[in-house]
Amino acid sequence: MNKEPLTIDIALVQRLVASQFPQWTGLSIRPVAQSGWDNRTFHLGETMLVRMPSAAEYAAQVEKEHRWLPKLAPFLPLPIPVPLAMGEPGEGYPRKWSIYRWLEGETVASRPVADLRGFAISLADFLLALQRIDSTGGPLPGPHSFYRGGSLKTYDTETRKALLVLQDKIDVHTATEVWEAALATSWNSSPVWVHGDVSSGNLLVKNGRLSAVIDFGQLTIGDPACDLVIAWTLFRGESREAFRARLRLDAGTWARGRAWALWKALIAGAGFTKCNNTEAAQCWRIIDEVLADHRQKD
Repeated sequence: MNKEPLTIDIALVQRLVASQFPQWTGLSIRPVAQSGWDNRTFHLGETMLVRMPSAAEYAAQVEKEHRWLPKLAPFLPLPIPVPLAMGEPGEGYPRKWSIYRWLEGETVASRPVADLRGFAISLADFLLALQRIDSTGGPLPGPHSFYRGGSLKTYDTETRKALLVLQDKIDVHTATEVWEAALATSWNSSPVWVHGDVSSGNLLVKNGRLSAVIDFGQLTIGDPACDLVIAWTLFRGESREAFRARLRLDAGTWARGRAWALWKALIAGAGFTKCNNTEAAQCWRIIDEVLADHRQKD
């Protein structure tokens, strides 16, 4: 018999906070305006937030963030989430959960940026700083990062199935070229820190500038190619070139970055993954951007 899906709501958060962190009992609790798939997120008072993993596959990310984010933060040019407390399973909720300091700003997904070139350079500088941090002992790619930082071969079968599904909707020949060109390359340097989900929903803007980077649930060490996906999902033209020039990564890494962007768009277009209406509409534009960039660069 199938279990009923777990309801993560204000009442559950209130019970967990009251039972485990009584010092914060009575603070207002309300959902954030936009909550992602991996976690359900709530304001706790005016200066904190609660993040609740929405499924078992996201649970390992809690302890990882609590361990590593305080170690990374001093070396980064922008604020990242600050873990304040880690909650335990309870009140019918089966996983660990987190309380973080609230970071001011709006996501790029909800607040378009006027100076996208300057934004791209700021983001590249953040990623460069992240990659320079000593990665000794960092978490290797695996289920906790959904294999971000690892080999694209993990998703080879899924990608080829998506190409078959979409063969009448996209230029499958060029898409296959993009994919196979990436598989022919590899990251041969030492592993670097990888955010794993550099997307418009995880970049905060304040006064028109990049103000913080959030959601490090897919944090890992390895190949930074997956952190380049934003070059095709958000940037284009001058901003993409500025991002590319600032990072100065080799052609193979950019080829793998294109393939990461293509993979995600393909599985959305083929209906292999759940996504909201906005993401579903964007997948076709992203496929077009990736294929056009491949034709131009290669």
